[in-house]
Amino acid sequence: MDATTATHLTEYDDLHVGIFDLDGLFRHKLVDAKKAAKLIDKGYSFCDVIHAWDSAEMQWEDDRTYIDRPARVYPETIRHWPFGPRAGVAIADFTGEYGENSPRNQLARQLDRAGAMGLEVTAAFEYEFFLLDETADSLRAKDYRDLQHFAKANRTYSLQSAASYGDLFDGLRACMKTLGIGLDSLHTELGPGCFEAPLAAVQGIRAADDAALFRNFARAYFARAGLTTVFMSKLDPGLSGQSGHFHVSLQRAGAPVFHDPDAPDGLSQDARHFIGGLLRLTPEMLVLTAHTVNAYKRLVPGAWAPTWASWGVQNRTAAVRIINDSPEATRVEFRVPSADSNPHAVMAMCLAAGLWGIENQVDPGRPLDGSAYEVTPAPETRFPRDLVEAADRLEASDTARTLFGDAFVDHFVRSRRHEVKDYLRQVTDWEIRRYLELF
Repeated sequence: MDATTATHLTEYDDLHVGIFDLDGLFRHKLVDAKKAAKLIDKGYSFCDVIHAWDSAEMQWEDDRTYIDRPARVYPETIRHWPFGPRAGVAIADFTGEYGENSPRNQLARQLDRAGAMGLEVTAAFEYEFFLLDETADSLRAKDYRDLQHFAKANRTYSLQSAASYGDLFDGLRACMKTLGIGLDSLHTELGPGCFEAPLAAVQGIRAADDAALFRNFARAYFARAGLTTVFMSKLDPGLSGQSGHFHVSLQRAGAPVFHDPDAPDGLSQDARHFIGGLLRLTPEMLVLTAHTVNAYKRLVPGAWAPTWASWGVQNRTAAVRIINDSPEATRVEFRVPSADSNPHAVMAMCLAAGLWGIENQVDPGRPLDGSAYEVTPAPETRFPRDLVEAADRLEASDTARTLFGDAFVDHFVRSRRHEVKDYLRQVTDWEIRRYLELF
């Protein structure tokens, strides 16, 4: 541990040290600052079950004994804990062979790959979410039915909501400021209790760290106010889905890589090739950005979400939207991810595909001028229809195995198949209403 880290730790009495699991949940332990200093210096151990259970904490690798595995605490990730004084938050991750399973480690490798190409990465996520006027107790008491939304009269970009609930959202902004997470804006969205929080753009792995911490701490902040935050992809068939759009740009020696003033739409060849790689590989690696059963109920026509690998300039119906308002702000908006996607997996997948496109000079074709929903796409550009097909596509992808390694691909696929296995045993309300009186 260097002197800078040791000095920094004197600000804290305690440190919340955690690892993100496959679903992006922050699994942490609270330790005092002296112990934290030792963990940073000598290493950290954490039970490997967090990469071998599902979102309901059911283990899916029965032949395992679930041991503590070596991990590393990253002192540069230390932030202030927003719910009390003199406490901090630090991100850790598994190392060695078991660390291959981590989306965060996979993202770090893609960033190293970009660095080897002389590129810096600037990125940000934007999240849509619902607020329910429910607590954990009330949700269970009513068996998750007849949900009561917060701000029922909400409208998109609503002045009324902003004025009515300003104190609550000022508190959210203060919470995130304490964590060092910038909010580019905060506004109401389509539907009762629906809000959107675009995060400020930052460099490197911090973009995904900010996104993952935002989701975890937003849930905690609103729970303290007696509300439930919903980031799941599709809460109700009558409501819009919840997206986790990802914005990314590249720089070389500080200069924007995606901009070329002499090119059509101001897009450089590197930008076009990045887009080409993203379009080519998204259908076979979609599960990294849509990893729940529920996510595929958002990716349907007419739901403000893409259904095939398309691109367009300032076109919100496409999977990849190019924003070219200024040279410095020229960027790719990847509109495929759900709000419940693991942000480290999303960013790793997007970078891996885009850099692969640059390396292989993949042509994206012409941008869409009209609605992507009115186009009959080529079969190879269509997205998988469900989690089963998406997991199969990733497993069969030689390119994904080259980019991420067999260990990660096989582990992630097994985890998604377990999620499907549990889902297929369930009987939904839709099935009851549709079939009970017929058969």
